[in-house]
Amino acid sequence: MYLTPSELNSHLYRESIDTISREDEAPILAAIDAAISEARGYLTAYDTHALFAAEGEARNALLLLFVKDIAVWHFVNLCNAGTDLDLREKRYDRAVSWLRQVQKGEVVPEFPIIDKDGDGKADGAGQYIYGSNPKRNLHI
Repeated sequence: MYLTPSELNSHLYRESIDTISREDEAPILAAIDAAISEARGYLTAYDTHALFAAEGEARNALLLLFVKDIAVWHFVNLCNAGTDLDLREKRYDRAVSWLRQVQKGEVVPEFPIIDKDGDGKADGAGQYIYGSNPKRNLHI
């Protein structure tokens, strides 16, 4: 499992987790699954199966941090008992912002690429740069 409920203790106190979940692990597991699915949606240019199959020290630390932020945001929306929703929302927004930057190619993390043919290069169409020159106004 990529992220376990006990690892969320770095982002949310155990007492708050127990209060919100009413000591049922299903809501926290649902929040973790939702967070992984949300992050996976932004990272389709990378080998998401390898990314989210990693365990322990093999996981990317920054991605793990942001997946935790997203999971906690989805989880605390059940009830705000003993947690600061503004802080959680800011951390969620930061995590999604980073994922969008990765998606756009503004941030290039060291993630495994999709390489089914084994040539060492990413499969697929690659990145396209598009745009145009600024509009010119000619005054006569």
